[in-house]
Amino acid sequence: MRVDAKTPPASRPLQNLPLSDIADRLRRACAAGDGPSGAHCIHELWMRGAMSINIERALEQLWTCAAPSIPEWLPMRYVDWLPAVYETSLGFQASAKGRSNIYLVLLDYSDRDGSYGIYVGMSKYSPAQRFDQHKAGIRAAGSVLKRGLEVLTGPTMHLQYIKRSEAARIEVQLAEALGEAGLLVKGGH
Repeated sequence: MRVDAKTPPASRPLQNLPLSDIADRLRRACAAGDGPSGAHCIHELWMRGAMSINIERALEQLWTCAAPSIPEWLPMRYVDWLPAVYETSLGFQASAKGRSNIYLVLLDYSDRDGSYGIYVGMSKYSPAQRFDQHKAGIRAAGSVLKRGLEVLTGPTMHLQYIKRSEAARIEVQLAEALGEAGLLVKGGH
């Protein structure tokens, strides 16, 4: 089974493998400095509900040995609700191509209650470009400017380059759905 940087995480290509095979693949990926393969291993463990300490150790190990090749969709830190974000996001589909993108930003609320939140936005810019704009104060949402940690690219990869009217609808509905799933949500207007 071949996985690479172009294999979307939501496809879960390792879903049918036993845990021992995933652990072996992760060891080989780290030894070879293979970021995409290691990222898919960690992602699959995450989606299966592996213990947070194990995910954090795997992330640290992969970032140490393969940082240049890790796909942008792999978060840099553990968030327990990431599987719910994937599940919720995959419930939204766009029917027309366009120039708009839906994006998610991880927000840090550790100074309040030690948890994370999520910002839902839409833009004609790529998620990474729009995040950089927020952090530079360009048309910035205060929550992203002050609390934004990183873009959560994986859950919305299928919601890139869509029609603006659909992006506006999905942005609002996705924010509502994530809120209903129990997440602290900002944006989505």
